[in-house]
Amino acid sequence: MEEWALPEINLVLCNRCGMCVEGCPTNAVEMKAEGPSIVRPDDCTYCALCETICSEGAITCTYEIVWEEHNG
Repeated sequence: MEEWALPEINLVLCNRCGMCVEGCPTNAVEMKAEGPSIVRPDDCTYCALCETICSEGAITCTYEIVWEEHNG
């Protein structure tokens, strides 16, 4: 996980529904007093499910696709 950025949670857009907490397959997200937070970053597999299930668009998973060249 050291080379990956974690999903970003915009607490201004978040309505604290808890769907990201319930939907996280690795339990990396927890609801805190201020809203959801990735409390176990080493457990985050960057599956982007949290971004998909967030109805408010408060979670953003940014990543870069790098195409690898194959010779032959």
